[in-house]
Order: sequence, then C-alpha cells, then structure tokens
Amino acid sequence: MSTPHIEAPAGAIADTVLLPGDPLRARHIAQTLLEKAEPINAVRNMLGYTGYFRGRRLSVMGTGMGIPSCAIYATELARFYGVKRMLRVGTCGGIGPEVVLGDILLAQGASTDSRFNRLHFADQDFAATASFALLRGVVETGERLGVALRVGGVFSTDCFYPGDPAFHQRLQSHGILGVEMESAGLYGLAAREGVQALSVLTVSDHLQRDQHLSAAERERGLGRMLRLVLESLVAG
Repeated sequence: MSTPHIEAPAGAIADTVLLPGDPLRARHIAQTLLEKAEPINAVRNMLGYTGYFRGRRLSVMGTGMGIPSCAIYATELARFYGVKRMLRVGTCGGIGPEVVLGDILLAQGASTDSRFNRLHFADQDFAATASFALLRGVVETGERLGVALRVGGVFSTDCFYPGDPAFHQRLQSHGILGVEMESAGLYGLAAREGVQALSVLTVSDHLQRDQHLSAAERERGLGRMLRLVLESLVAG
C-alpha cells in the first residue's frame, strides 16, 4: 500500500506517530532516540521511520511547514495507515512576559488565521483542541519527572513574517502563549478523522523580546521535550 505522498507498505507505520516539521529532525529522532529504526518514507524527501522506544513501536515523519503540508501527511496517515495518535513535536515563538526561552508548551487549543478548518465546517469557527488523553499523559509524566510545563493556547498562523505591528500584542491580550504554523489544522483534521492529536512545543524564540536559542540550546531543548513525549507514551 502507498499513497501519493507516503511510500510505506501496509503495516510499516505504527499507530502512534511523532510529527516534526523538519524531515531531517525526523531522521535525527529516529537515529538518536529510537531503537531498530527503519526508513518508511522518502517521497519528496519527507523522511519517515519506524522503530521502538522501550519496547513501544513508534513512527516519526516530517510534515513540512504550515497547515496545508501537515494536513497532507496527517490525512494519509489516518485514512490509509490506521494511525490513531499524532503528536506534533516542534518549536514555537513565545508570547507574553511569563514565557521564556526553552519552555515546553503543550497546546491545549489553537487559534488561527487560516481558513483550513472553516473549509470543512460550513465556514464557521471550530474549537481546535488537543486530545485530553494525550495532554493528560504528558502533563502527568512531566509532574512525575519534575519537568516544568506550560499548558495553554497557541496561534497557528499562515504568515511566518506578520505584517501587522499589533499582532503580537493582540495575541498576548488573549492569553496566547506561542505562535507556530500547524496545530489548529492538525487538531481540526484529527477531530474529523477520529484520531488523537497533541502539539508539544519548545519555545525557541521570544517574538516580543527578540530573543533566540542558540543552535546548541535549541538541540538540548528539543531533546528534553522529545524525551518527555516518549516517556509519556510508554507510560500510557
């Protein structure tokens, strides 16, 4: 079995998939955190792998940037490969005075300027929220391991470079903690396809303070976040 964008045969993809935006990040996760990882996809260089973490079979595959690209892969994984849980693992830009670089942010809900969910919801607003089971699992694992977390709303934008000077302040006034480009679409798609979804994000930049993690700090922060996610999956 294959799809227009995934060349994996039937049964090659686990029922739980980690979804980093960067396909090279997917390869790095497979090589450094999974055991017995085997490649499952290289179509358009969107790399994917299946392996094991402490005996739990998991897959990891890149999605590209933005809701449209992420939705292609998430839809095919759900409809044609029987995937039941999708966890976006990536970075975001921080918003607000309490958010600091390196924070791990769990996207409880995702607002957006995209029309992706409206196109499937009679042009009405859809409350794009995470799967409670996945959210609770990561929160409980964080508490058990002593890892501080922030749980709240994010904003999924179609515009990497915003043109509105009031954009960040408006998000802060609504309690938004981070800005990224995929979660609202992933959550809406997951609801329609009957699967679970959660975005777990490392704050790599602060959008109001012009602060940025170094390459080494980013690597450590992502590694810490990924290990937390993996521990939550084997504990569940």
